[in-house]
Amino acid sequence: MSRRTLLRGAALGAGAVALPSLLAACDSGPSGVSLGSNASDAVPKKAFAAAFAAYEKKSKKTVKVNTVNHENFQENINRYLQGTPDDVFMWFAGNRMQYFAQKGLLADISDLWQHFGGFSDALKKQSTGADGKQYFVPYYYYPWAVFHRKSVFQEKGYEIPKTFDEYRALAKRMQRDGLVPFAFGDKDGWPAMGTFDYLDMRANGYDFHIALLSGRKSWNSPQVKQVFDLWRGLLPYHQKGANGRTWQEAAQSLAQKKAGMTVLGLPHPGQQFAAADRDDLDFFPFPEIDSAFGRDAVEAPVDGFLMSKKARDKSGARELLTYLATPAAEDIYLASDPNNIAVNSGADTSAYTPLQKKAVQLVSGARQISQFMDRDTRPDFASTVLIQAIQQFLNRPDDIDGLVNDIERQKKQIFAAG
Repeated sequence: MSRRTLLRGAALGAGAVALPSLLAACDSGPSGVSLGSNASDAVPKKAFAAAFAAYEKKSKKTVKVNTVNHENFQENINRYLQGTPDDVFMWFAGNRMQYFAQKGLLADISDLWQHFGGFSDALKKQSTGADGKQYFVPYYYYPWAVFHRKSVFQEKGYEIPKTFDEYRALAKRMQRDGLVPFAFGDKDGWPAMGTFDYLDMRANGYDFHIALLSGRKSWNSPQVKQVFDLWRGLLPYHQKGANGRTWQEAAQSLAQKKAGMTVLGLPHPGQQFAAADRDDLDFFPFPEIDSAFGRDAVEAPVDGFLMSKKARDKSGARELLTYLATPAAEDIYLASDPNNIAVNSGADTSAYTPLQKKAVQLVSGARQISQFMDRDTRPDFASTVLIQAIQQFLNRPDDIDGLVNDIERQKKQIFAAG
């Protein structure tokens, strides 16, 4: 998925910029509900189609899906919601949802939540706006980790690194063996954020990381400088020209055995691997940097559905959201897309692949769970400052002091603006 444009769209003020209308809501009519979908990639598109078809069969109502290229959807989300949006649309938990709730663009579904089952308190919190009301139906999550091919590790005799020193030593060995140690693409502006998040949480802890992203810690502090310094030491082992490469291209180089590892979310490499090779995909947790924090924190974003405030078929939208909150709805989706994990505790996990089961263990064993940099901070700060700052660092990694001072200066301006 692309978050550069997601963030740019989310950060736009009401009416501040006139974007071309690339999103147009479907006409749901009296017997169906319209749904705005960003699932334009083949695997999730097919999986969602199966889930919606099951709802149609059960309810005898129609779901008219308006699928838009993922990047275009994110680019135009703000204008879309202020125009004539679909009744229901796909989006993200946490700050990404809260931003639009505060703008009054989402429908309150707190009464539906009173009857939902199988969602943890943590999931409810991620579905709740700043006003204490629920707006979001969580559907699946996916952890971020270090992905690799089992066959490459077996063939070369590589061992899974548990510490950062072992991680660097493995990268150096891969380079000697003719592999690119880390497949890496940041053309869309967001993939590199996952590496920063893990470096920060491993070096400084989850609490510092969240405080940093919420504006309560300084970006020019010694702790943040250490993060960029650690990252600078890894850059010689990353694919060159990351700012001109998509995450899909990076994941494909892992699938083609040209690269040894990559830091991404579970669906990203999974969707780029051929079905015959998918069993060869594996991952390990991002290694420990400071033993005081270990590997306690795991990055695991949650995706799901919301009802637009301007929904025309309100009763149909509420009925569809109620269905999507059930274990059965998740089971149908995951039968076609084994690259995500169900959020409902009642979902059937018996058909999970070994990789899915491992992902569940990773997240269930975490002491803290982050949502990802662009979901744990203000969208305007992420879009106008952090994307450019990280890409600038990738191009010129030696001026860390100048970089963090510039981030801190802009952070103070943005957070002071309220």
